[in-house]
Amino acid sequence: MKRFATAGFFLALGSAVMAGQIDTSAGPRQAVAVAEGLDTPWAFDFLPDGTVLITLRDGALLAVRDGQRWQVDNAPKVVADGQGGLLDILVPSDFAETRQVFFTYAKKQFLRGSGTAVYRARLSDDGTSLEDGKTIFEIARGSGGGFHFGSRLVEAQDGTLFVTIGDRGDGDQAQNLMMHNGSVLRIDRDGNAPADNPLVGQSDALPEIYSYGHRNPQGAALDSAGQLWVAEHGAQGGDEVNRVTAGANFGWPVISYGVNYDGSKIGEGTAKDGMAQPEMYWDPSIAPSGMAFFTGGDWDGDAFVGSLKFDYIARLSGDPLREVEQISGPETERVRDVAQGPDGALWFLSVGNGALYRLE
Repeated sequence: MKRFATAGFFLALGSAVMAGQIDTSAGPRQAVAVAEGLDTPWAFDFLPDGTVLITLRDGALLAVRDGQRWQVDNAPKVVADGQGGLLDILVPSDFAETRQVFFTYAKKQFLRGSGTAVYRARLSDDGTSLEDGKTIFEIARGSGGGFHFGSRLVEAQDGTLFVTIGDRGDGDQAQNLMMHNGSVLRIDRDGNAPADNPLVGQSDALPEIYSYGHRNPQGAALDSAGQLWVAEHGAQGGDEVNRVTAGANFGWPVISYGVNYDGSKIGEGTAKDGMAQPEMYWDPSIAPSGMAFFTGGDWDGDAFVGSLKFDYIARLSGDPLREVEQISGPETERVRDVAQGPDGALWFLSVGNGALYRLE
């Protein structure tokens, strides 16, 4: 396996190196820097052997294990424009048998900029390159600009894939069922719409759409019961956490708990018949990104969401759901992704520090 160092990048393993204490409701934790010097990291996931794969928005895919780091070749060719680039990564539950890995990325689309796409590839046996790569899905053409790609990938309990898509900066399209903008999609591992999707067979709707009326969902996760949740950017004062159900319309931009950035009203208010309400919302907005449900210990069943705006990790709990804790320290600057690792610890990716951390 080829492994090499890169200028400006180093690894730290063990609490003796680059660790800072963060006080939490479960007691003090050491934020250990597992990888640093990352240029605009976006997502990470774990291989069964302990390797961590990290996406960088400019298109690089990195692997980290046992104090070593290497670049994985043949990542998809991305359009690194604004918020677009190489985005989420998913190591599915059957990786040990298939060695398949899935990505979302900003793909060049004819005449109109780029759009969110899903890429499937096999990780080589030595872990140094992607093989047999293929774009299995891309959103309907028609969106330009480098905004609101959404772009989280979640494996459902039945093996299908949930994909979050932002409104691409054109809010009205989130109510247009002939566009994928502003929706949560459900596709199979070849990129097709499962036959039991809620809009299959409707002539005025795209069959991949599972829910719609979203603004920019950058966090998504399953709870222990297999229920999908998303955390999404609203406008000013309207970030939401939504419990996603098949066929639901979450209202954007007809209803919202936020206002436009100039202070003007959005749509028709905060509620309308036929449109789903959020489980909770933030005011002021925290710019949520990355989401995970925790199992075990004091935090069992709680959700964690990163804040890009206020530099903390939000812990959500209760019924009704609410933010009960803010986990923060110098390490939590612009948290882009969070996950519970195979070691049971909470891991998070800081864009501000260009680093991946583990809370010990």
